[in-house]
Amino acid sequence: MRIKNINGTKDNICNCGSWLDHWEKFSGQPLSYCAVSGCNNLAEVGAHVQIDNPYNNNWYIVPLCQEHNKSKMILVISDSIVPVSANVSETCGKKSTW
Repeated sequence: MRIKNINGTKDNICNCGSWLDHWEKFSGQPLSYCAVSGCNNLAEVGAHVQIDNPYNNNWYIVPLCQEHNKSKMILVISDSIVPVSANVSETCGKKSTW
């Protein structure tokens, strides 16, 4: 999957403590390495990204290393990585109905 990093999102917050915790909680996947294919660095941040698709403007969180989090290039991530919605009203900010 091809993604592009959204820079300038450091002021966005969620209820999970960190965006990396947010990704781990809602992806159901264990945290380990950077999502970029071929990168062997540990994931250090939950990065705000968009999928490289003109029909999808949604923001997602994926685990990236610091180096790839600063990238302005299109990145290819592993197909096994689940992008998690960065829209907290759909995830950790969702109001309980009971």
